[in-house]
Amino acid sequence: MGAILEAIHDKLTSAFRPERLDVEDDSARHAGHAGSRPGGESHFNVTIVAEAFRGAPKVARQRMVYRALAEELAGPVHALSVKALAPGES
Repeated sequence: MGAILEAIHDKLTSAFRPERLDVEDDSARHAGHAGSRPGGESHFNVTIVAEAFRGAPKVARQRMVYRALAEELAGPVHALSVKALAPGES
């Protein structure tokens, strides 16, 4: 697990106490594209299931995740795909 992926995982775990959290480094698929870096850890997919998202619209959920990861998004992370769900949603 890379340092940035680990930071994303730890911050989301701390902020939301998710029932499920999958963080995938998708950088290899974006090699040669804008924002890619040697060694990866620039493009990520996140699926998170947490009670904190219940009743919140999709955009609000994404903003909650972006706030929790503001430091990473301001620097090493070029792209972040977020699927944020409340328990029981699919």
